[in-house]
Amino acid sequence: MSPKQPVWRRGQNAGLFCVCGKKSQFPEETLPEIAFVGRSNVGKSTLINTLLGRKGAGKNALARTSSVPGKTRTINWYAIDDLLYFVDLPGYGYAKISKQEQAKWGQVIESYLKERRSLKVICLLVDIRHEPSADDKMMMDWLRYYQVPTIIVATKADKVTRNQLPHQKKVLANALGIPSASVYPFSGLNGQGKEELWKALEEKTIFAEASSKAANAAAPEDDISSGA
Repeated sequence: MSPKQPVWRRGQNAGLFCVCGKKSQFPEETLPEIAFVGRSNVGKSTLINTLLGRKGAGKNALARTSSVPGKTRTINWYAIDDLLYFVDLPGYGYAKISKQEQAKWGQVIESYLKERRSLKVICLLVDIRHEPSADDKMMMDWLRYYQVPTIIVATKADKVTRNQLPHQKKVLANALGIPSASVYPFSGLNGQGKEELWKALEEKTIFAEASSKAANAAAPEDDISSGA
């Protein structure tokens, strides 16, 4: 029998918490946050649903996949068992969006990524079949400059063969200036890479928070009785 999954992985108590169209609507920073960003149609909604065991369309899905690329214009917070938030950022790089609209949303996303103290890690999604776009590289440079902890998720891993996988990881890693081991192949079709990605996310959020709390609890208190 396989070990029982942690409660947050099962997604039974996960739900949409809030939808924000501007910075003033952002919720209070009460829980650690994992954000997801990438080009339109790279598979953010599929990744979120798969991580939480909500594969499929209809009522079972948590994050909705739009049939029109670039349609999503909000930042969506999903509460995961009152332990953490998944934050779905609008996709970038869709050519039919006006430059004015792109600039507007660029500012909203930038304010979130730069100022959100509860943001513990961001997943930058790229298509494993192709070299990262100019927008992907720009996003990676931006995250590196502001020292935002980042995990690279290479989506659509089922579209390449097992033999091609190491080469494609290396292509992405070289283009983004990171070690190949930092690229996590993922497939929403067969769940490839789900467990490895969860472990990486937990190390930066759930386990990190728990370790911090444990360390604080174990810290010796000042002996106020001395000198009495």
